[in-house]
Amino acid sequence: MPDILICDAIAEDGLTILQRSGNVSVELGLTEAELIERAAHFDAIMVRSATKITRPVLEAATRLQIVGRAGVGVDNIDVEAATERGVIVVNSPGGNTLAAAEMTVTMILALMRRIVPAHASMARGEWKRSKFMGNQLYGKTLGVIGCGRIGIEVIKRMQSFGMKIVGFDPFLTTARAQQLNIEVATRDEVLRRADILTLHVHLTKDTRHTINAEAIAMMKDGAYIVNCARGGIIDELALADALNSGKLGGAGLDVFEQEPPPADSPLLQLPNIVLAPHLGASTEEAQVEVAIDVAKQIVDVLAGRPPQSAVNLPPLPPETREFIAPFLPLMEKLGRLQAQIADGRIESIELRYCGELDNYDTSALTRVFLKGLLQDAFGGTVSYVNAPMLAEQRGLAVTEVKKSKSGDYANLIETCVTRVDNDHQRVRQIDGTVFNGREAHIVGIQGLRVDVVPEGTLLVIPNTDKPGMIGTVGTLLGSAGINIVSMEVGRRNVGERAVMVISLEEPVAAEVLDKLNEQPDLFGARQVDLR
Repeated sequence: MPDILICDAIAEDGLTILQRSGNVSVELGLTEAELIERAAHFDAIMVRSATKITRPVLEAATRLQIVGRAGVGVDNIDVEAATERGVIVVNSPGGNTLAAAEMTVTMILALMRRIVPAHASMARGEWKRSKFMGNQLYGKTLGVIGCGRIGIEVIKRMQSFGMKIVGFDPFLTTARAQQLNIEVATRDEVLRRADILTLHVHLTKDTRHTINAEAIAMMKDGAYIVNCARGGIIDELALADALNSGKLGGAGLDVFEQEPPPADSPLLQLPNIVLAPHLGASTEEAQVEVAIDVAKQIVDVLAGRPPQSAVNLPPLPPETREFIAPFLPLMEKLGRLQAQIADGRIESIELRYCGELDNYDTSALTRVFLKGLLQDAFGGTVSYVNAPMLAEQRGLAVTEVKKSKSGDYANLIETCVTRVDNDHQRVRQIDGTVFNGREAHIVGIQGLRVDVVPEGTLLVIPNTDKPGMIGTVGTLLGSAGINIVSMEVGRRNVGERAVMVISLEEPVAAEVLDKLNEQPDLFGARQVDLR
């Protein structure tokens, strides 16, 4: 029988499943050194959030087939090292969904009906009904930023109260919004219209402090904010100021920038706030669900069956992997480029595989593209395996097209992403290929031929092809102390639209981008981070 190591406390139901299929050792609180010493004796390891499965642990685990995380995030597991060693990593992406959604609803109701201060008053022996006048939900507008699994479950529940729902998600299609019976809007429109704002996004460099003083200023006077997603999405000092001043009527927080929050946090002293110590997933049912889910996947893998929620790339037939392997890094870069090169909600994606790629299963390439496209928005929770599911949840239509002809290249991949911005629909096309069997190159942007190595920091600048454009850009960058590594210009005819792609040694400041975009005949310079 296989040997299974449990490093963190899990629900008894999950433990029972594993004990039926293997020899289970429960060893809690192991240090990295102790885990390295023990790892070679096990075929599977199961953890929650406390234990870290690092590269040294994986290198020592010579028998290891699978690591299971009883929860959603896998930031405590070195997924790259696991993939290199052929170790499957699984999680339970949906196990906490209902618990987190119900926590959000609980926060909203507690805030609107002032349950917490009313209880505290009665506990002091008081009976002050008039002091705790609340507000009903019926007819009010719920603003939802982030319409994934948890956001959707919150929407369903709040619709039963007769609330109007307006939502923002950069990957939510119009068709999916219609299915959910919600109105889709820009982030700023959601902020302006919401009586209650609830957040359901991952913490990334783009979402950190997305609710700051400027965002709060857009909101209605007396509006409410609820965050049961991730600490750091809200600027807590700005929130405290808005609650103190009366700009906001109240807030409910289950997550914080620092957990636990420091004793001097201004949030702890406010009367119009409801706080909880990160209880979103803390239901008996949720803990049982994630333990059972991951335990079953471990049993499946040890029995030679595929898991349901693998985080790293599933195995491919040897002949397919050998051919498409050089295209995998290219596809992730193409996805990241498409994510950063334009604004607006993504409605659909078409990936055209041209040339010899026509003869191969390209589903793995599509998965990698979707991971690149989604990863900045979803942070570490998006993987090669769950990326198609995340796209499907938001109604994104993903189409693969095979073409035997590939122009001047042996193989060519054309990525076309349709976006909607202010009711205008636009398609962005970026093409790539691999040279010498291993070198990823971007060879086309909006039908204009270029030759760009997709790495580091790039500036993509649409412009009119006329004398002085290169000099203008170079002068502005030079004045800002920015060193240009290389520049590529794509064009068709003199005087028509063209594109510059500039490789930089370091990112440029927002002010530099603003100056570029103020120049005549430059149209929407974009900085792309491919580091």
